[in-house]
Amino acid sequence: MQHSIYKGGQDSEIVQLFAQAFTDTEGKKEGALIGNLVHTLLKITPTQDIRVFTTSKEEKIVGGVIFSKMRFNQSTVNAWLLSPAAVVPSVQGTGVGQGLIQHAHQFLKNEGAQVLITYGDIRFYSKVGYKPISEQVIPAPLRLSYPEGWIAQSLEGKEINPIKGKSFCAEALNNSVYW
Repeated sequence: MQHSIYKGGQDSEIVQLFAQAFTDTEGKKEGALIGNLVHTLLKITPTQDIRVFTTSKEEKIVGGVIFSKMRFNQSTVNAWLLSPAAVVPSVQGTGVGQGLIQHAHQFLKNEGAQVLITYGDIRFYSKVGYKPISEQVIPAPLRLSYPEGWIAQSLEGKEINPIKGKSFCAEALNNSVYW
């Protein structure tokens, strides 16, 4: 397996990976929703505000994770939101997703990221260092339908200091359907 940062040129393959992985595990409607999200993230998010990481096996992309910049109106913390992540079902459960996320974490840490946040399955993301966090510590950009899934980690090896004020996510994620 080869982990890398995506440099462009395979947008349709990236979108298809996410759409198919979510269709296979969550159903056709979710696959279409996430496929559209990935398409929109790739098209409208400024280059400096997005990082896409992939895992390839025999030159075929089998995993992907997207991080986008989060901003806060009262803080300059360097924070990134992991959303979405996908691994083709045929290699799920083999450590591909964990390895890819750990690769992405190291890359982002080397770029100066301080805090990583995601909104998802605590059982999976806890394997790569995420812990539940309250909105009093890091405010979510929109109302959370599943507050228990709001999780984060510090890349600085210390507790996350509370971040005051309003948070802002990438425009493509600024829709209550994802929250």
